[in-house]
Amino acid sequence: MSADKTGAVYEVLSPWSEADPISLQGLSPRLDDLAGKKIGLLCNNKRAAPVILDVAERLLKEKYPTTETSYFYARTFSVSSLERNRKDEFDDWLKGLDAVIASVGD
Repeated sequence: MSADKTGAVYEVLSPWSEADPISLQGLSPRLDDLAGKKIGLLCNNKRAAPVILDVAERLLKEKYPTTETSYFYARTFSVSSLERNRKDEFDDWLKGLDAVIASVGD
């Protein structure tokens, strides 16, 4: 509780919860090195997404010339649509990838 200059008392509440005692963790362990790895580039269908991934790919290959890349282009703005009508295609694309970089072109 605190008071301002007028003497009004107010309570500031945090929107953050302490309910989940498990700390956040990635889906997979981080790669030690990207050299020689195959990196998937997941692109949603928004205007800036392919541009973002093209730059990411260029920078990645400049730093790690032996890195291979593979694109997967969503047909809609929602990447979640991949889970329904293109799940098999998406799962096949994932096979053999060491990591994925996703771009949302907002």
